[in-house]
Amino acid sequence: MKWDEMRESDNVEDQRDGSDESSEPSNLSSLPMGMLSGLGAGGIAIAVIVGLIFKVDPAQILNLIGGNNKTAPAPQALVKKPIKDRDSAFVKSVLGDTEDTWERIFKQQLKTNYQAPKLVLFDGYVNSACGSAKTSAGPFYCPADKKVYLDMGFFRYLEATAGNDADFARAYAIAHEVGHHIQNLRGTSGKVRQLKSSSTKTKANELSVRIELQADCLAGVWGHFTAQRGLISDQDVTKALNTATQIGDDYLQKQSKGGHVVPESFTHGTSEQRVTWFKRGLSTGDISQCDTFEPNKL
Repeated sequence: MKWDEMRESDNVEDQRDGSDESSEPSNLSSLPMGMLSGLGAGGIAIAVIVGLIFKVDPAQILNLIGGNNKTAPAPQALVKKPIKDRDSAFVKSVLGDTEDTWERIFKQQLKTNYQAPKLVLFDGYVNSACGSAKTSAGPFYCPADKKVYLDMGFFRYLEATAGNDADFARAYAIAHEVGHHIQNLRGTSGKVRQLKSSSTKTKANELSVRIELQADCLAGVWGHFTAQRGLISDQDVTKALNTATQIGDDYLQKQSKGGHVVPESFTHGTSEQRVTWFKRGLSTGDISQCDTFEPNKL
């Protein structure tokens, strides 16, 4: 992936050296359903991706990012310190490329202007307009302040484990959260939150699946135009499709529950669904092809 040929964004807030380590963060899971996109399950999914793709023990990574192992010393990669490194340059470049791509798409396909999100880099935990989050939340988007939040400690750990092979998987995660921002701009996420508030648990989960699959498709749309410019290769795309396969709810449940799968509890979609929708955006580059809310379309 030729991320160093992408324009760096100015919309990045680096909070890695400005947080108060003495205060205890609140639990984002106590917020109303739908307030955050990609919370909790995102962290588990990333851990499984690392474990399965890069031959790392997922349990070790879950302990690392979940804070469950209180006796083990924190890896050097997660220590807070003010740095300007390859990772921050990578994030700024990928975000800048999403800005350039979506600005063109909004003008050409939606006949309107694109409003780019801010992206907040943090280590350990962060305060957002949606509450506080730890590393275990994984990357997430907060619609209340229109910001993407990204813990860089895990990204550095991923790079130390997998090296440059992790680049497009990390770019995919950023593009997915930007997809949630686009849903917020278009009013989709607000409508879904309203529907969830008066829905059964099963119906709310189905709505979550639809909004997550749409974010996958929107990430694919970004990938379409990035590939057109020669910034990602066929090998990058193959890895992204493998990643999509290994973060499906059915796949994750099989890994964590001894093969037992509970479809009504799905919140992100099956492996097949995630691959299908990512490929749809990737192959067409057409935002109108990402309508996951059409009845019986999943």
